[in-house]
Amino acid sequence: MRLICTLAGLLLLVLTIAGILRTLVVPRGLYSTLVNRLWSGLRTLLRLGAAPFGTYRAHDRAQTWLAPLVLVGMLGVWLGAMLVSYTLLMHGMSELDWAVSFREAGSSLFTLGFASGDRLHLSALDFLAAASGPLVIALQIAYLPTLYGAYNRREVEVTLLQTRAGEPAWGPELLARQSLVDTETALPQLYRDWERLAADIGESHSNYPVLLAFRSPQAHRSWVVALLAVLDAAALHLAVSPRSAPPEARLVLRAGFMALRDIAGSLRIGFDPDPHPDGPIRLTFTEFDAAVAMVAAAGFPQERTAEEAWPHFRGWRVNYEALGYELARRSDAVPALWTGPRDFAAAPVPPRRPADRRPERLH
Repeated sequence: MRLICTLAGLLLLVLTIAGILRTLVVPRGLYSTLVNRLWSGLRTLLRLGAAPFGTYRAHDRAQTWLAPLVLVGMLGVWLGAMLVSYTLLMHGMSELDWAVSFREAGSSLFTLGFASGDRLHLSALDFLAAASGPLVIALQIAYLPTLYGAYNRREVEVTLLQTRAGEPAWGPELLARQSLVDTETALPQLYRDWERLAADIGESHSNYPVLLAFRSPQAHRSWVVALLAVLDAAALHLAVSPRSAPPEARLVLRAGFMALRDIAGSLRIGFDPDPHPDGPIRLTFTEFDAAVAMVAAAGFPQERTAEEAWPHFRGWRVNYEALGYELARRSDAVPALWTGPRDFAAAPVPPRRPADRRPERLH
């Protein structure tokens, strides 16, 4: 029986250490069962708590607590698993009963307490347990600056996009606003900035999936909604005005859907790596036609009609629509236009456009 306890404790300890290394140390976007289970379970509980209020803002306020709860839950699960594993090992490798083994494991793991009235001599197991607790806590503390550094880089660009694409962000609105204020020449730089940010998001959010639970400071902002808006703007630009579209539009599209695929791979979300350009998408031609008309009315140059541009736009969007919709759903992002359904009842929220108060427009 003691041999079984020893083997079980050793197996649990190895699995726990492996999980810690996968999540906090190894930069390879490895799948973390613990993070995903905590994320899914806590997200469901928070969503149920917000459901009676029936508004998106209630869901947003509730989901704000998801990231800190996941971080605390990770630490609690790891320390709890180590406590159980060391209890099993001490019981299996000595003559201590269960109560004493549990007390000895807890004393070594949490308080560095080596003194014991039940044993006169310490073993290597006691020192290993004493080192494990502070080491896990130190790794978790060192993990936080990496998370918040990636979060801050992401949110700076999301906030900057608000003035260009509205809040919540929407791709056609991005193009329309640039025409309304005569800043179309700024689009290439915007695409370059988001190409780099997409690569950053793909690397950081696949290596540290808990970042997906970190929400923007404002309820109507979301990194996945913002990324979809930029990708839709680039795709619409290439589809409607291919001759005047900058090459950066193609580059940001490629970087964007590759980032979404990297994140999907770390979360084990299935996707077609080579979708056919004529494949189906959920966005309808009616929605696309209305958006093209809105953009054209704002003065954006139109080289193709909506009917001519639709196959080209669909050929781009098929690469990222499904993954973007799934991540927006899992993130409980603001239900912006062209971002798919949510797990809570919510109508799509159009972007708010400020009134044009230029003197020549007031009369």
